[in-house]
Amino acid sequence: KVELDTQLETERYWISSPAKTTVTTSAKTSATAQTTRSKVLVVDDESSIRDLFSKTLLLANYDVDVAPNGGAVLEQLRKRGYNLLITDLKTSGMDDLSVIREVQQLRPNLPIIVITGFSTEANAIEAANLRVSGYLTKPVRGSQVLAAVARALEK
Repeated sequence: KVELDTQLETERYWISSPAKTTVTTSAKTSATAQTTRSKVLVVDDESSIRDLFSKTLLLANYDVDVAPNGGAVLEQLRKRGYNLLITDLKTSGMDDLSVIREVQQLRPNLPIIVITGFSTEANAIEAANLRVSGYLTKPVRGSQVLAAVARALEK
């Protein structure tokens, strides 16, 4: 946990103080271009991973919700309009790429980033065939997640 917090602090895009909030130079351009905050749904069955991604994205000025499994994803997608889904490949409740197939039926134009600790060539090929916006393997750094998010939202 301490390592994660240290990593987040070193990769921080927003610097807050009690008196005011200032934006670092690297984030100023994206903050100006982004008039409304993009809504991101993060799905992982490990709470520590959900927390890491949530903190990373919040610090970069994204609106973030989390879900522990594939079943919760579908419910949340029906309730709220998201701009991006970040999902673990293996979550409890749905196996492998089935959550992506379900999401694509519900929201066909929603960009999806897959993050997995169990990458196989077959899963990577199938994810590519499903036109996911990004495919990252764990362990993953916050900067990698933010770069993948920026690319996915540009499309």
